[in-house]
Amino acid sequence: MISLREQEIWFIVGSQLLYGESVLETVANRGQEIAKYINGCTGVPCKFIYKGTIKSNEEVRAIIREANYSEKCIGIVTWCHTFSPSKMWINGLAQLQKPFCHFATQYNVEIPNDEIDMDFMNLNQAAHGDREHGFIGSRMRLHRKVIVGHWKDEAVIAELSDWMRSAAGYHVSRSLSVIRFGDNMREVAVTEGDKVEAQIKLGWQVNTWPVGELVNEISKVTEDEAEAKVSEYLKEYELNTKDLHAITVQAREEIAMERLLKREHADAFTNTFEDLWGLEELPGIASQHLMSQGYGYGAEGDWKTAAMVHVIKTMSQGLRGGSSFMEDYTYHYKPGSEYSLGAHMLEVCPSIAAKKPRIEVHPLGIGGKEPPARLVFEGRPGNAIVVSLIDMGDRFRLIVQDIECVTPIMEMPNLPVARVMWKIKPDLREGIRQWITAGGAHHTVLTYDLSASVLENWAEMMDIEFVHLTDKTTTEDLKKELRVNDLLWKLR
Repeated sequence: MISLREQEIWFIVGSQLLYGESVLETVANRGQEIAKYINGCTGVPCKFIYKGTIKSNEEVRAIIREANYSEKCIGIVTWCHTFSPSKMWINGLAQLQKPFCHFATQYNVEIPNDEIDMDFMNLNQAAHGDREHGFIGSRMRLHRKVIVGHWKDEAVIAELSDWMRSAAGYHVSRSLSVIRFGDNMREVAVTEGDKVEAQIKLGWQVNTWPVGELVNEISKVTEDEAEAKVSEYLKEYELNTKDLHAITVQAREEIAMERLLKREHADAFTNTFEDLWGLEELPGIASQHLMSQGYGYGAEGDWKTAAMVHVIKTMSQGLRGGSSFMEDYTYHYKPGSEYSLGAHMLEVCPSIAAKKPRIEVHPLGIGGKEPPARLVFEGRPGNAIVVSLIDMGDRFRLIVQDIECVTPIMEMPNLPVARVMWKIKPDLREGIRQWITAGGAHHTVLTYDLSASVLENWAEMMDIEFVHLTDKTTTEDLKKELRVNDLLWKLR
């Protein structure tokens, strides 16, 4: 997984030659001061680098061309300190291939009553310049984020930081490769999808490797390598089984899968219990531990969710809430105590665990293989979202629903899987109705770390439909929104 702190956001300030060298020197100094301040703020995930003050068509084209070809630059932030005639930005912005944020800020917090004169007005024209710049962005129909406020405001810094995380998600999406070990589960609609369109639109390369190749790679894992991986498990997790053989099988599977992922420069993978040729166990800890390291995972061949797990883990890097592959299992409809139980047979990431996960071995009852070792735990309480990417045929739709995870209201001693219990907003019945109305899948990514706005930014960058289900959403309004979206996307 890429390191966010090694990625660069380029800060480009707009001005013009009309005001003279003294003004331009002041603008440059202030641009550097702002960049240094933001770069030093706690929680800012990427390097924020002042790249110069732009004063002409040629300079705009040059800096945009440089940004496009830079491996480190994952997005640009522009600010017009003075009045920057934005016709000069057209040719450059028309070529931009990186995420774009328009930062509508100004150097001073307040209007200085005693200092304000015509010289001050000529120098401090951000309110003027940003509106000119905003017009050209709208005129060109550019996908962009507009952030407004003073550059030292904590809420503004937080919004900018969220946008940086979205830009990182865009960056990894453009080169993301997903390995599918076998095909998807037979007769399941939502795990299917147009892989060619996904690569065109999202940048995801999705290909299948036969399970037999994974089995062959497992056979190459040495005893010492397997023992070292088991020792790693025992340091991180609590042992609650005597079946060390089952754990060793998982260690071999993880080592083999990671070797294939690294060989193919892939950051996400899928498998399915209907295609386990030659495997002794369905990967349990193997998949869970790989997810905890940032790899994306999707069950039953669900490559869309696998890719989203990796994208979301990249965007949430450095945060501590956790993110995981998830599935709605069953509901608790008791009046006044309504909850959804999320879980999966084996593959829930331990990053969301409330306490130290336990290694256990139990029969699976599906797949026809030996009982697999898996991590068993309960998810932590807290606000979270669940995310689903679906293929609507003529477009991709990203659905985000607000939830509140809770401490499970029952122990469920005979359910030996990792699980999370949550309240759906606005309530269980309406939340389920809205999810189904929007076409949300049974597989999701659950994240405590990211707000819906980060995913909305990402969807805007990827040019895909975004639907957010909140405590204020009504089914009637949602139906209208989806119908309007259908019409608008058909016209594109």
